[in-house]
Amino acid sequence: MNKASNRIYKIALTGLFAAMSYVVFTFLQFKITLPGGDATSIHLGNAVCVLGALLLGGFYGGLGGAVGMTIGDLFDPVYVIYAPKTFILKLCIGLITGFLAHRIGRIGESSDKNHILMWTILAAAGGLLFNVVFDPLTGYYYKLFILGKPAAEVSLVWNAAATLINAVTSTIVSVVIYIPLRNALVKSGLFSKIH
Repeated sequence: MNKASNRIYKIALTGLFAAMSYVVFTFLQFKITLPGGDATSIHLGNAVCVLGALLLGGFYGGLGGAVGMTIGDLFDPVYVIYAPKTFILKLCIGLITGFLAHRIGRIGESSDKNHILMWTILAAAGGLLFNVVFDPLTGYYYKLFILGKPAAEVSLVWNAAATLINAVTSTIVSVVIYIPLRNALVKSGLFSKIH
């Protein structure tokens, strides 16, 4: 596949991952209402973002997750004010996951199952560990300085807990889905079109 066709293919798959992350984030979430009308949620939208980064690379995978979950925020009256923060953080999850998986671990070039599994776990955990640290902190400062919400401290603990739960479940889900999906794509010959 030539470079232009590969780029078009990745853009189409980015759109698919954006749609999947939107659906998973919007319709398969457990929303936790916080004091002051704020909310946090338990969801697997980050798993779709990580899966996209593992399959397509950090930029395209992260972009798909970022666009999908940002659209989810824009359609939710509680989350609409957090859309810019969501876009940046989810893109970073993808960029970090893709960097660890493809630049350092080189999972797209390897056929060693143990190597692929190890770097898939490390990359997923690395991208989501970033989110565990930076999502609550960014959310705290975003609420405090940009939105001027005095209850930023109250939601910090809840956001940190929800983000940790999301990270653990998303790491497990993305790895459990990626490994057999990768094997199926390799057998079908479609894996080489992505990489």
